[in-house]
Amino acid sequence: MANPPASAEPIVLTNRRIWIIMSALMAGMFLSSLDQMIISTALPTIVGELNGLEHQSWLITIYILAAAVMMPLYGKFGDLWGRRWLLLGSIGLFTLASAGATFTQNFVELVIWRGIQGIGGGGLMILAMAVIADIVPAKDRGKYMGPMGAIFGISAIAGPLLGGWFTEGPGWRWCFAINIPIGIAAFLVAFVALRIPSHRSDKPVDVFGIITMMLGTAGIVLIASWTSFAKSGQYDWSNPRLLSLLLGTLVAIALFIRIELSVTDPILPLRLFRNSTFTLTSVIGLVLGLGMFAAIGYLPTYLQMTKGVSVTESGLLLIPMMVGMMSMAIISGQIINKTGRYKVFPVVGMFIALMGLTALTRLTADTNLVLFGAIIFMLGAGMGLTMQNVVLAVQNAVDPHEIGVATSSNSFFREIGGSVGAAMFGSLFATRLAERLAPLFPGGGTGGAGGGHGGESSLTPEIVAGLPEPLHSQVTHAFADALAPAFWYLIPFLLVGLVVAFFLKEVKLSDEAGMVARGEAVVEIKDEHSVAVK
Repeated sequence: MANPPASAEPIVLTNRRIWIIMSALMAGMFLSSLDQMIISTALPTIVGELNGLEHQSWLITIYILAAAVMMPLYGKFGDLWGRRWLLLGSIGLFTLASAGATFTQNFVELVIWRGIQGIGGGGLMILAMAVIADIVPAKDRGKYMGPMGAIFGISAIAGPLLGGWFTEGPGWRWCFAINIPIGIAAFLVAFVALRIPSHRSDKPVDVFGIITMMLGTAGIVLIASWTSFAKSGQYDWSNPRLLSLLLGTLVAIALFIRIELSVTDPILPLRLFRNSTFTLTSVIGLVLGLGMFAAIGYLPTYLQMTKGVSVTESGLLLIPMMVGMMSMAIISGQIINKTGRYKVFPVVGMFIALMGLTALTRLTADTNLVLFGAIIFMLGAGMGLTMQNVVLAVQNAVDPHEIGVATSSNSFFREIGGSVGAAMFGSLFATRLAERLAPLFPGGGTGGAGGGHGGESSLTPEIVAGLPEPLHSQVTHAFADALAPAFWYLIPFLLVGLVVAFFLKEVKLSDEAGMVARGEAVVEIKDEHSVAVK
């Protein structure tokens, strides 16, 4: 490990300054995670106004695709060159793209700006978590990782809520405009407060690894977004385009693996999979995405269609999940900070999430909203105990020079899992729903109650609310009966995550910040609230 010059004057990072840096990092994470959720409730209005109904899925797919592709790149390049300028660049790019999306005049422009948002957004979460690992020792990192984990819960609820409120009020363009002042503030705070070393690397960039990784990732996301695992979807498995995409994706993945095994400095070092903690946390991230994010995405549908609540009300009714995630993420972080032990939390978290998901299989149209709130609180608590703590585990277990790539890999697998899980769950739900609604609308229409809308595919919460009895009750029960059993298909994934969590090793948390361990900094403990770093 190279030692910095002994004459270097230390820069004091007090506890207060670390929290100032944290505010910028959390703002960036909030922007990235919020933007995946905020247009969900505004989407019908956006595509209607910009004449993009037939291609509306691209507004979501392009963001997920760009963010997923960029995650490993930000992690690796941050390890090679330092994270300060990469973070500032990702904040600036995301904010600029948000401004472009705010003033877009047509659907194609909006899709392009959403893609650029994804390029910036992919770095906001990864770099924020890696920066904390750079400046805070693992043994003290829990109290900072907890609030970061809570950001996901806040955005999961605030996104649809704000999207619906903006659409019904000042207009859908505010879904993007809200990012501009937050992004500017985050950029300024990070520019002033985040003084961490940047450096040059003479290692060759793994260009072919990057290209094949991008192609493989794009293929996985597109297949998950466009296909069905049942009878619904943009394409079915007999479509030549889909089969060609599948073949191309498999070829790209095979080439990627071969390249990564042969190059000097791979973009994703496959040797990391020899580290049991890295492998196990990657599996947990994947199954958490597969099992949990798919479930969460359809809870507003249940509330709006079976309970007759508005878009805004359905967002408010998800607050217990946010409370569960926030409280458990913060509490577990504080306990880890005091005890230095973290393994118990992913185990308990996966078990609680599994119990919550199992309870969702019992949902009916008559389920009490208080009981529903308790169930989703369990889901949130399980995620709060798991998500950030597996990131802490993997950061602590890998070489300090690979903190960025290890952090990005965990988020990358979770993102891929979420894409595949959402596609699988959505097609299962849609198929079951079509089977249950078909006998209710044998003529392919909703009759007079539907106001002339054709078929079960055009049902909206407003149409359902206007249906006469007993048709109204039959339709609401059809939605609940189609949704609840579909959760059984997600339970095996969480069972795998629970078993895997038991095999995590309890590695002693490091007492050195990442920059120190890499020889980029001199650290002096001034008192219990501050460190000096250069």
